[in-house]
Amino acid sequence: MAFRFENLVVWQKAFELSDEVDKIAKSFPKIEMFSLATQIKRASDSVVLNIAEGSTGQTKPEFARFLTYALRSAIEVVSCLFLAKKRGYINDETFTALYSGYESLSKMITSLKNSL
Repeated sequence: MAFRFENLVVWQKAFELSDEVDKIAKSFPKIEMFSLATQIKRASDSVVLNIAEGSTGQTKPEFARFLTYALRSAIEVVSCLFLAKKRGYINDETFTALYSGYESLSKMITSLKNSL
C-alpha cells in the first residue's frame, strides 16, 4: 500500500461505512436527492477524506486537527441517520447497524487522536 492512511484500521472502517451510507442514500425519495441524501453522503465521505488527509505528512497536532474534523463529520452522519429514520427512509435495522458502526468509528477516531 502506497499511502499511510490505507493501513489505518480507522480509515478502512470509515471507508466501508461510507460505502454503506452511499447505498442507502440512493434509496431516499427523489425529494431528498439534493438535501438529506447529499448531506449524509458528503458527511460520510468527509470522515474518510479527513482521516486520509490528516495522516499524510502532517505533524501530530495537525493530524489531531483533521481527526477532530472527521469526528465532527461522523456525528453529522449520525444526526442525518436520525432524520432519515424519522422520515421513514430507513428502517430500524438499518438505523441500528449504521448507528452502531458510527459509534464504534467515533470511539476509534477519539482513541487515535488521544494516542498522538
